[in-house]
Amino acid sequence: MRLWKLLGLAGLAGVAATGAVLARDERQRRACTADEVRARLRQRAAALAEHPGGPETPATPAELVAGRRHRLARLLRRRRGVRRAPLIMALP
Repeated sequence: MRLWKLLGLAGLAGVAATGAVLARDERQRRACTADEVRARLRQRAAALAEHPGGPETPATPAELVAGRRHRLARLLRRRRGVRRAPLIMALP
């Protein structure tokens, strides 16, 4: 029983910490004026204009298929063909 209490308190502490971080970020965002936001966006656009091509070398096919999403998609594709039992069975 003591373990569950500790886990519950840890969960509450995590929720409180997340809320505090979100509140701080929101205050910082609201503290900016519209002109400051426009200036930041212009700086980002200028930085992107300097390097329009993105990365210098394109990704290899091995790099494109090495990520987690690709593995998950491959696993799901494989499972589609497998016939599964229905989740809900009819009552007699």
